[in-house]
Amino acid sequence: MENSAKENTQLFFTKSERPMNRTPFKSQPSISEGKQPCCGELKVFLCALSFVYFAKALSEGYLKSTITQIERRFEIPTSLVGVIDGSFEIGNLLVITFVSYFGAKLHRPKIIGTGCLIMGVGTLLIAIPHFFMGHYRYEKFSPSNSTTAISPCLQEHNKKIAFSVLEKSQSKVNTGCVQTVAIIGPIFGFLLGSMCAKLYVDIGFVNLDNLAITPKDTQWVGAWWLGYLIAGTLSLIAAVPFWFLPKSLLTQRDTNLMRLESRKDSISSSEKSKFIVENSKEYHIHYQERVTMLEMARDFLPSLKRLFGNPVYFLYLCASTVQFNSLFGMVTYKPKYIEQQYGQSSSKTNFVIGLINIPAVAFGMFSGGLVMKKFRITLFGASKLYLGSLFFGYLLLLSLFAIGCDNSDVAGLSISYQGTRQVSYYEQALLSDCNSGCTCSQTEWDPICGENGITYVSACLAGCQSSTGSGKNTIFYNCTCIGITESKSGNSSGIVGRCQKGNDCSKMFLYFLVISVITSYTLSVGGIPGYILLLRSISPHFKSFALGIYTLAIRVFAGIPAPIYFGVLIDTTCLKWGVKKCGYQGACRLYDSYTFRYIYLGLTMLLGTMSTFLSIAMLFVLKRRSVSENGNLENSKDEAMESTSSKKEHLTHNDHIFETFYWPGKETEL
Repeated sequence: MENSAKENTQLFFTKSERPMNRTPFKSQPSISEGKQPCCGELKVFLCALSFVYFAKALSEGYLKSTITQIERRFEIPTSLVGVIDGSFEIGNLLVITFVSYFGAKLHRPKIIGTGCLIMGVGTLLIAIPHFFMGHYRYEKFSPSNSTTAISPCLQEHNKKIAFSVLEKSQSKVNTGCVQTVAIIGPIFGFLLGSMCAKLYVDIGFVNLDNLAITPKDTQWVGAWWLGYLIAGTLSLIAAVPFWFLPKSLLTQRDTNLMRLESRKDSISSSEKSKFIVENSKEYHIHYQERVTMLEMARDFLPSLKRLFGNPVYFLYLCASTVQFNSLFGMVTYKPKYIEQQYGQSSSKTNFVIGLINIPAVAFGMFSGGLVMKKFRITLFGASKLYLGSLFFGYLLLLSLFAIGCDNSDVAGLSISYQGTRQVSYYEQALLSDCNSGCTCSQTEWDPICGENGITYVSACLAGCQSSTGSGKNTIFYNCTCIGITESKSGNSSGIVGRCQKGNDCSKMFLYFLVISVITSYTLSVGGIPGYILLLRSISPHFKSFALGIYTLAIRVFAGIPAPIYFGVLIDTTCLKWGVKKCGYQGACRLYDSYTFRYIYLGLTMLLGTMSTFLSIAMLFVLKRRSVSENGNLENSKDEAMESTSSKKEHLTHNDHIFETFYWPGKETEL
């Protein structure tokens, strides 16, 4: 295909150099014939690339939706989950710079296909641990049957019964198209996460009727592995079309465009036609020339130096990197924040994010692009729109500090057993006079909700003396610690699971959703103007390289570290840590809602403010450059007018020279 394209191009140049009165009618059928395959291949490429973007975005969105599920399943802290999330970007770092630089000279479709295969296999590998770790075991009090009353205070005896019972129960398409699909991907990723979160982690391997927890329980772990199998399969399917596409899709189209250009220009003078053909030859030779790897490698560092020497590009790169730190951290732990702050289930959280938040981002990007196109905004205007979206977006984010819920009332952690607020938290606070007669473990997390509205870490720590029922229907009676606040003498009861947060918290959650959607929309409005700003601030020769460096910087300095240090700071807000069977620290069971909110939103605001100041600096540089360019333009106009007047005088004085000599470049320049 490439050889035929070269021959057609050479044939075009040969025919274009003929005199004007000899129109190449024989080339007309070849134009239509050559155009159809090119357009077909281009459509296939765009459809395949869109599907790749969809699969990649779905995988990333699904990864964000499984953060809390993975944390509970593998009993790991949030900081380690952040490392897992950041490692999703590490693979790109090994090749992204070289692919962006050398990829233009290599077989691009096959490179994309290879990347899809690697991504698909890697996504499938994420689900592999599920099939080798055995069944998920959660801490739960389980009496032997529904008719026997067993005292939860006899904790050591009951633990053996609980584990034994549990063991028995568990057996005309353009790049706007591509970006749109990339936005749709995370929507389906979070919706897939919502669906999988409703399914129990060991679905198909255990009897679900014997489960003692529900999706609303903090110990629930959904089928996190199922979505990775689906996403990995989609990535493998997306790789198939690229192995059947040619190396270049633009050669035939460019040839056809040059043929049409030559026909339009056939009515012009022979000198003008000759000028265009010579320029087309030079462009074609430059486009088709083959540069060795060694020559490209030698030009790498000088190109990088010239790129960073552009102040607008460098400031935008810094501003975007800091902004994406805030966005990556905020998006990664947004499901966790909603679950802990507003007491929502993982399934509902993922559903809300996928169906409300992400469409708001897509609509914001569309609005920003529409404004840029409708009002034909300049480079300086694009920078102002980008800065405005940052400023008002983070300003709206400030209001979320006031939209939060109080800590869950958990005896011995957030409040005392007498019902007063705790000043400090420590492990021995779980013990009290009301449960001193029980041999309770302080490391377990098997919460029950007392009829007084207070959550207790376990039925044993609640001082419960008897129980009836089994599984989800277990009811505990004669709980001495619950009776303290109820002014009763050991005649209080409780049910399995944490107490739900009040109606006020449900209202706060609705307010949070509204503000969150508006904030997401406002911040995303500056997405397209920022991207246009990036492309227009550099010369066309460096666009591919500049985009590669930009993507690399975002991944290295934002995509990888942001989830890690956000996770480390979130871990500092934990009130109750789980303990693994081996004795090491597990996942966090309960967070301090106040501290969590201030750290999560405060760090996001701090990074957003830094990004805003960098954007202001970039705006000043652009303004200075704009003033300088306007001054140079005025000077060039004055020089052109003086030159024109002098030429007129010279031509008037030497009229016979103009008649004798014809200036070939005059027509083309005009």
